[in-house]
Amino acid sequence: MEKVLEVKNIEKYYGNKSNLTKAIDNISFDVPKGEFVGIMGASGSGKTTLLNCISTIDKVTAGHIVINGKDITRLKGNHLNKFRREELGFIFQDFNLLDTLTAYENIALALTIQKVNTKEIDKRVNDIAQKLEITQILNKYPYQVSGGQKQRIASARAIITNPKLVLADEPTGALDSKSARQLLDNFETLNQKMNATILMVTHDAFTASYANRILFIKDGKIFNEIVKGNDTRKQFFEKIIEVQTLLGGDLNDVI
Repeated sequence: MEKVLEVKNIEKYYGNKSNLTKAIDNISFDVPKGEFVGIMGASGSGKTTLLNCISTIDKVTAGHIVINGKDITRLKGNHLNKFRREELGFIFQDFNLLDTLTAYENIALALTIQKVNTKEIDKRVNDIAQKLEITQILNKYPYQVSGGQKQRIASARAIITNPKLVLADEPTGALDSKSARQLLDNFETLNQKMNATILMVTHDAFTASYANRILFIKDGKIFNEIVKGNDTRKQFFEKIIEVQTLLGGDLNDVI
């Protein structure tokens, strides 16, 4: 099976010799094409640092990260910027939409930067808007739509360039329960109907239950891994809660 992401023995240190913190401690895992993987762990476990290294926001101290056959730990400058722009999609907790652009323009922006022709942009924006059920708000500005609709616009923007990997950082953190459920249903659409490969960091067990597989991070290491398989979402949710209990996390943080 084609591997979209290969994380190989990565380590990440912060500080200096007199005050050194190891945020990531020799983590390795693969993500095949079309998989939806969740990363969970308590605050300070290293999960966000891990996502930052994979997303090229931060650099590893040791080890290698390979995305779509390219070792991103070796990329620099314009080569890194080009890779980030063309191969990765980002979905943030706070949406990161541009207030001065309409939903359509926010979604189309990445294609405009890539100098895709106007007719192709229009087709792709309308296709993805239809799949995510936001066609009716394409001409509205971010301040004119709900939080859930903003997150769907952000999801459309993340996937419009057909990235090899979509990275989501606490994507439901700023949403109410109804909007969160709608967004997660859209993630399922991206994953199952559009074969998007998704890596999502979350502290929320319900959100995580939409993934195919969960990696639990503790003290910078992979503590446990569970796979959904043939489980229902409810069964998978219960398994996630069990592991959270083993991790010593406060259940009030995950339910």
